[in-house]
Amino acid sequence: MDLESQAQIKKIADDLGKDSVMVILGASDIEGAEIAAETLTVGDPSFAGPLAGVSLRLPVYHILEPDLKSEIPDDVYEQQVGIVSMIVDTEEVANKFKAIRAQFDG
Repeated sequence: MDLESQAQIKKIADDLGKDSVMVILGASDIEGAEIAAETLTVGDPSFAGPLAGVSLRLPVYHILEPDLKSEIPDDVYEQQVGIVSMIVDTEEVANKFKAIRAQFDG
């Protein structure tokens, strides 16, 4: 997650309140998405960005999680995410992100 994105999300969370923000990631690089999820929950692991040492504890989801798919119109999901959802194990993604949310919940 780049430094500008960290700053923007921090500002949104500060302005709206952490309880009003939910993050949905869409990176096809699942490992990168996991690092971004960690950054948005416990802070920047590289200690270089605006979230270094800042624990936002935001709920983070991945667009490939089946529960999110059910909330999006089929045609929109297919157009925007369809091809990636066919090559990535969506259940594995769901399990990883559920574990991240459970670990940092609270």
